[in-house]
Amino acid sequence: MKYKSIASLPYPWPYDGGFGAADTALMIIDMQHDFCGIGGYVDKMGYDLALTRAPIEPIRNVLAWARARGFHVIHTREGHRTDLSDLPENKRWRSRRIGAGIGDPGPAGRILVRGERGWEIIPELAPLAGEVIIDKPGKGSFCATDLELILRTRGIRNLVLSGITTDVCVHTTMREANDRGFECLLLEDCCGATDYGNHLAAIKMVTMQGGVFGAVAAAAALLAARD
Repeated sequence: MKYKSIASLPYPWPYDGGFGAADTALMIIDMQHDFCGIGGYVDKMGYDLALTRAPIEPIRNVLAWARARGFHVIHTREGHRTDLSDLPENKRWRSRRIGAGIGDPGPAGRILVRGERGWEIIPELAPLAGEVIIDKPGKGSFCATDLELILRTRGIRNLVLSGITTDVCVHTTMREANDRGFECLLLEDCCGATDYGNHLAAIKMVTMQGGVFGAVAAAAALLAARD
């Protein structure tokens, strides 16, 4: 089934008038315990978890909609190898300055290390068998991963982006995808940031210059999509 463009800013998305399950993927970025769970990385840094937990229910609704219609679903997890061989020294140094050193012990295991509890995707949004999971060592989902290869081989050209944080991992992924020619939609209520002002600023950036990185919509606009 093909769906018509949906209401979004600054133009109806997608730009070419339609999208469908075959050529569109829902990306759920870094909905991990370390970013939105008690005792995780974000919690250890002292940020308000309510801000990064706010997108959980909207994402659940969109995820159910996408799964029921056969859309591609892609999850990402930020984390590092157990030996930290893929962790830049300056990244670790910065994290330790704020008391949440990557690789150091925390209430949810070693912080942002693959295989630890904090690194796992939260149960509310757990991947189903067959859904793609991208493990990434950086902010962007294309850096040091096979994401682009997977998208190309599956014929995916449209990306619906959700997750955390709006201004860092989600925005970096959207920018990377845009540069590679993918048509991107950011679901503003399916994203969150550790600072609400940064969340709003990141959304505004997308809408500048006629949609410099793509378009922005509320989840309701996607859920209301019609053929």
